[in-house]
Amino acid sequence: MFNTLYKKVLKVVIEIKRKDMYRKAQELGFTHPEVVNCSQQLDHLLNKYTKEAA
Repeated sequence: MFNTLYKKVLKVVIEIKRKDMYRKAQELGFTHPEVVNCSQQLDHLLNKYTKEAA
């Protein structure tokens, strides 16, 4: 139960972070440090999600 809820919450957080990254990339450009940092945070979340799915 906890694992399923955690994965659902993680999915929502991933989508929010992805949208935030896209917005920043449009405003600042893909190589801006804020966009790169956001991308790294998204990678971290995706890795967590992948570990939970395994």
